[in-house]
Amino acid sequence: KGKGQKGKKITLKIAKNSIRVSFDGGRRLDLSKMGITTFPKCILKLADVDELDLSRNMLKKIPSSIQKFQKLRWLDLHSNQLEELPEAIGTLQNLFYLNICNNKLTTKNLPEELNLLKNLHILNLGLNCLDSIPTSLGALKELTEIGLFDNALTTIPNSVKMLPKLKKLNAKGNPFPDSTKQEEHTDSIKRIETLHLVQEKDLCCSCLKMCQDERDKLNKLKNVTPSPSKKPSFPSLITPNSTAKDNQEEWRLR
Repeated sequence: KGKGQKGKKITLKIAKNSIRVSFDGGRRLDLSKMGITTFPKCILKLADVDELDLSRNMLKKIPSSIQKFQKLRWLDLHSNQLEELPEAIGTLQNLFYLNICNNKLTTKNLPEELNLLKNLHILNLGLNCLDSIPTSLGALKELTEIGLFDNALTTIPNSVKMLPKLKKLNAKGNPFPDSTKQEEHTDSIKRIETLHLVQEKDLCCSCLKMCQDERDKLNKLKNVTPSPSKKPSFPSLITPNSTAKDNQEEWRLR
Protein backbone atom coordinates (compact mmCIF):
# COMPACT_ATOMS: atom_id res chain seq x y z
CA LYS A 1 0.00 0.00 0.00
CA GLY A 2 2.85 2.35 0.85
CA LYS A 3 4.38 1.88 -2.59
CA GLY A 4 1.02 2.45 -4.20
CA GLN A 5 0.60 5.81 -2.45
CA LYS A 6 4.07 6.94 -3.51
CA GLY A 7 3.37 5.97 -7.08
CA LYS A 8 5.70 4.50 -9.62
CA LYS A 9 9.22 5.89 -9.79
CA ILE A 10 10.18 6.87 -13.32
CA THR A 11 13.86 6.55 -14.08
CA LEU A 12 15.66 8.12 -17.02
CA LYS A 13 16.01 4.66 -18.57
CA ILE A 14 12.25 4.04 -18.33
CA ALA A 15 11.60 7.46 -19.84
CA LYS A 16 14.01 6.91 -22.74
CA ASN A 17 12.33 3.57 -23.48
CA SER A 18 8.97 5.36 -23.54
CA ILE A 19 9.86 7.62 -26.44
CA ARG A 20 7.89 6.86 -29.59
CA VAL A 21 7.83 8.32 -33.08
CA SER A 22 4.58 10.20 -33.69
CA PHE A 23 2.63 10.01 -36.96
CA ASP A 24 4.27 13.18 -38.28
CA GLY A 25 7.80 12.02 -37.42
CA GLY A 26 8.15 13.89 -34.12
CA ARG A 27 9.40 12.38 -30.86
CA ARG A 28 6.68 11.54 -28.35
CA LEU A 29 7.40 10.82 -24.69
CA ASP A 30 4.51 8.61 -23.60
CA LEU A 31 4.24 8.18 -19.83
CA SER A 32 0.46 7.72 -19.73
CA LYS A 33 -1.13 5.17 -17.36
CA MET A 34 2.09 4.73 -15.36
CA GLY A 35 0.70 5.38 -11.86
CA ILE A 36 2.80 8.56 -11.50
CA THR A 37 1.94 10.81 -8.54
CA THR A 38 4.70 13.43 -8.88
CA PHE A 39 6.23 14.98 -11.97
CA PRO A 40 9.39 12.94 -12.76
CA LYS A 41 12.35 15.35 -12.73
CA CYS A 42 14.46 12.99 -14.81
CA ILE A 43 12.42 13.74 -17.94
CA LEU A 44 13.80 17.28 -17.94
CA LYS A 45 16.82 15.69 -19.61
CA LEU A 46 14.52 14.77 -22.50
CA ALA A 47 13.10 18.25 -22.90
CA ASP A 48 13.75 18.27 -26.64
CA VAL A 49 10.75 16.00 -27.37
CA ASP A 50 7.90 17.30 -29.53
CA GLU A 51 5.08 15.65 -27.60
CA LEU A 52 4.59 14.82 -23.91
CA ASP A 53 1.82 12.52 -22.69
CA LEU A 54 1.33 12.33 -18.92
CA SER A 55 -2.37 11.50 -19.08
CA ARG A 56 -4.21 8.99 -16.88
CA ASN A 57 -1.89 9.31 -13.90
CA MET A 58 -2.35 10.81 -10.41
CA LEU A 59 -0.48 14.08 -10.79
CA LYS A 60 -1.58 16.94 -8.56
CA LYS A 61 0.89 19.52 -9.76
CA ILE A 62 2.95 20.44 -12.82
CA PRO A 63 6.18 22.29 -11.88
CA SER A 64 7.40 25.52 -13.43
CA SER A 65 10.24 23.52 -14.97
CA ILE A 66 7.74 22.49 -17.68
CA GLN A 67 9.05 25.62 -19.45
CA LYS A 68 12.17 23.66 -20.41
CA PHE A 69 10.08 21.76 -22.99
CA GLN A 70 10.29 24.61 -25.49
CA LYS A 71 9.83 22.35 -28.53
CA LEU A 72 6.53 20.93 -27.29
CA ARG A 73 3.69 20.99 -29.78
CA TRP A 74 1.48 18.49 -27.97
CA LEU A 75 0.88 18.31 -24.20
CA ASP A 76 -1.62 15.82 -22.80
CA LEU A 77 -2.40 16.01 -19.07
CA HIS A 78 -5.96 14.71 -19.06
CA SER A 79 -7.33 12.44 -16.32
CA ASN A 80 -5.04 13.42 -13.47
CA GLN A 81 -5.79 15.26 -10.21
CA LEU A 82 -4.42 18.66 -11.17
CA GLU A 83 -5.78 21.56 -9.11
CA GLU A 84 -3.66 24.24 -10.77
CA LEU A 85 -1.32 24.93 -13.67
CA PRO A 86 1.96 26.84 -13.45
CA GLU A 87 2.27 30.30 -14.97
CA ALA A 88 5.27 28.94 -16.88
CA ILE A 89 2.92 27.03 -19.20
CA GLY A 90 2.54 30.32 -21.09
CA THR A 91 6.15 30.06 -22.27
CA LEU A 92 5.42 27.01 -24.45
CA GLN A 93 4.99 29.12 -27.56
CA ASN A 94 5.02 26.18 -29.99
CA LEU A 95 2.13 24.39 -28.28
CA PHE A 96 -0.51 23.33 -30.82
CA TYR A 97 -2.57 20.98 -28.62
CA LEU A 98 -3.27 21.17 -24.87
CA ASN A 99 -5.53 18.65 -23.14
CA ILE A 100 -6.19 19.27 -19.43
CA CYS A 101 -9.59 17.58 -19.39
CA ASN A 102 -10.82 15.55 -16.38
CA ASN A 103 -8.87 17.22 -13.60
CA LYS A 104 -9.79 19.42 -10.60
CA LEU A 105 -9.00 22.80 -12.09
CA THR A 106 -10.93 25.86 -10.91
CA THR A 107 -11.25 29.18 -12.70
CA LYS A 108 -9.18 30.81 -9.97
CA ASN A 109 -6.28 28.45 -10.64
CA LEU A 110 -6.23 28.83 -14.42
CA PRO A 111 -3.14 30.96 -15.06
CA GLU A 112 -3.70 34.12 -17.07
CA GLU A 113 -0.58 33.13 -19.02
CA LEU A 114 -2.68 30.63 -21.00
CA ASN A 115 -3.53 33.54 -23.28
CA LEU A 116 0.12 33.66 -24.37
CA LEU A 117 -0.16 30.36 -26.27
CA LYS A 118 -0.61 32.12 -29.60
CA ASN A 119 -0.14 28.96 -31.71
CA LEU A 120 -2.67 26.86 -29.78
CA HIS A 121 -5.27 25.25 -32.06
CA ILE A 122 -6.95 22.76 -29.73
CA LEU A 123 -7.73 23.32 -26.04
CA ASN A 124 -9.67 20.86 -23.88
CA LEU A 125 -10.86 22.14 -20.49
CA GLY A 126 -13.77 19.73 -20.11
CA LEU A 127 -14.61 17.79 -16.92
CA ASN A 128 -13.13 20.28 -14.47
CA CYS A 129 -14.55 22.64 -11.82
CA LEU A 130 -14.70 25.85 -13.86
CA ASP A 131 -17.50 28.29 -13.02
CA SER A 132 -16.41 30.83 -15.63
CA ILE A 133 -14.09 31.18 -18.60
CA PRO A 134 -11.53 34.01 -18.58
CA THR A 135 -12.28 36.53 -21.31
CA SER A 136 -8.51 36.67 -21.90
CA LEU A 137 -8.74 33.32 -23.73
CA GLY A 138 -10.14 35.40 -26.57
CA ALA A 139 -6.50 36.23 -27.33
CA LEU A 140 -5.98 32.70 -28.68
CA LYS A 141 -6.81 33.66 -32.26
CA GLU A 142 -5.60 30.35 -33.75
CA LEU A 143 -8.02 28.17 -31.72
CA THR A 144 -10.15 25.90 -33.90
CA GLU A 145 -11.55 23.64 -31.15
CA ILE A 146 -12.27 24.20 -27.47
CA GLY A 147 -13.84 21.73 -25.02
CA LEU A 148 -15.72 23.24 -22.05
CA PHE A 149 -18.12 20.37 -21.35
CA ASP A 150 -19.12 19.15 -17.86
CA ASN A 151 -18.06 22.16 -15.84
CA ALA A 152 -20.12 24.65 -13.78
CA LEU A 153 -20.40 27.34 -16.45
CA THR A 154 -23.44 29.61 -16.66
CA THR A 155 -22.17 31.64 -19.58
CA ILE A 156 -19.39 31.77 -22.18
CA PRO A 157 -17.76 35.12 -22.95
CA ASN A 158 -18.27 36.51 -26.43
CA SER A 159 -14.51 36.93 -26.79
CA VAL A 160 -14.27 33.12 -26.82
CA LYS A 161 -17.41 32.36 -28.83
CA MET A 162 -16.38 34.79 -31.56
CA LEU A 163 -12.81 33.58 -32.03
CA PRO A 164 -12.15 33.96 -35.79
CA LYS A 165 -11.04 30.38 -36.54
CA LEU A 166 -13.19 28.50 -34.04
CA LYS A 167 -15.02 25.57 -35.68
CA LYS A 168 -16.04 23.48 -32.69
CA LEU A 169 -17.10 24.47 -29.19
CA ASN A 170 -18.40 21.70 -26.94
CA ALA A 171 -20.12 23.04 -23.81
CA LYS A 172 -22.49 20.19 -23.01
CA GLY A 173 -23.26 19.40 -19.39
CA ASN A 174 -23.04 22.96 -18.02
CA PRO A 175 -25.84 24.60 -15.97
CA PHE A 176 -26.68 27.38 -18.41
CA PRO A 177 -29.74 29.26 -17.11
CA ASP A 178 -31.52 29.17 -20.45
CA SER A 179 -31.90 25.85 -22.27
CA THR A 180 -31.75 27.62 -25.63
CA LYS A 181 -28.34 29.02 -24.68
CA GLN A 182 -27.15 25.51 -23.82
CA GLU A 183 -28.14 24.36 -27.30
CA GLU A 184 -26.45 27.41 -28.78
CA HIS A 185 -23.13 26.61 -27.04
CA THR A 186 -23.16 22.91 -27.80
CA ASP A 187 -21.07 21.19 -30.45
CA SER A 188 -20.08 23.17 -33.49
CA ILE A 189 -20.00 26.93 -33.90
CA LYS A 190 -22.46 28.10 -36.54
CA ARG A 191 -21.35 31.13 -38.47
CA ILE A 192 -22.69 33.18 -41.38
CA GLU A 193 -20.09 33.27 -44.11
CA THR A 194 -19.26 36.68 -45.55
CA LEU A 195 -21.13 37.23 -48.82
CA HIS A 196 -19.40 39.44 -51.38
CA LEU A 197 -21.78 41.01 -53.92
CA VAL A 198 -20.63 42.52 -57.20
CA GLN A 199 -22.41 44.09 -60.12
CA GLU A 200 -22.52 42.33 -63.47
CA LYS A 201 -20.49 45.10 -65.10
CA ASP A 202 -17.57 44.31 -62.76
CA LEU A 203 -17.31 40.69 -63.88
CA CYS A 204 -15.15 39.49 -66.72
CA CYS A 205 -16.91 37.77 -69.64
CA SER A 206 -16.10 34.21 -68.55
CA CYS A 207 -17.18 34.80 -64.92
CA LEU A 208 -20.35 36.53 -66.05
CA LYS A 209 -21.25 33.63 -68.35
CA MET A 210 -20.56 31.09 -65.60
CA CYS A 211 -22.83 32.97 -63.16
CA GLN A 212 -25.59 33.30 -65.77
CA ASP A 213 -25.39 29.57 -66.58
CA GLU A 214 -25.67 28.66 -62.91
CA ARG A 215 -28.63 31.01 -62.52
CA ASP A 216 -30.35 29.46 -65.55
CA LYS A 217 -29.85 25.97 -64.08
CA LEU A 218 -31.45 27.05 -60.81
CA ASN A 219 -34.38 28.62 -62.63
CA LYS A 220 -34.94 25.44 -64.63
CA LEU A 221 -34.97 23.36 -61.48
CA LYS A 222 -37.52 25.68 -59.89
CA ASN A 223 -39.79 25.53 -62.95
CA VAL A 224 -39.76 21.75 -63.28
CA THR A 225 -43.08 20.30 -62.11
CA PRO A 226 -42.75 16.93 -60.47
CA SER A 227 -44.20 14.16 -62.62
CA PRO A 228 -46.60 11.68 -61.01
CA SER A 229 -44.77 8.68 -59.74
CA LYS A 230 -45.21 5.53 -61.75
CA LYS A 231 -44.91 2.05 -60.45
CA PRO A 232 -41.92 0.34 -61.99
CA SER A 233 -42.74 -2.23 -64.62
CA PHE A 234 -40.80 -5.48 -64.84
CA PRO A 235 -42.21 -7.37 -67.85
CA SER A 236 -39.42 -9.95 -67.85
CA LEU A 237 -39.78 -10.78 -64.15
CA ILE A 238 -40.27 -14.52 -63.63
CA THR A 239 -43.08 -15.41 -61.27
CA PRO A 240 -41.71 -17.17 -58.19
CA ASN A 241 -42.27 -20.92 -58.17
CA SER A 242 -44.65 -22.67 -55.82
CA THR A 243 -41.87 -23.77 -53.44
CA ALA A 244 -40.81 -20.18 -52.89
CA LYS A 245 -44.43 -19.19 -52.28
CA ASP A 246 -44.80 -21.85 -49.63
CA ASN A 247 -41.59 -20.88 -47.84
CA GLN A 248 -42.27 -17.13 -47.68
CA GLU A 249 -45.20 -15.47 -46.01
CA GLU A 250 -45.70 -12.92 -48.72
CA TRP A 251 -44.33 -11.97 -52.09
CA ARG A 252 -44.66 -8.33 -52.89
CA LEU A 253 -43.54 -6.36 -55.89
CA ARG A 254 -42.64 -2.77 -55.07
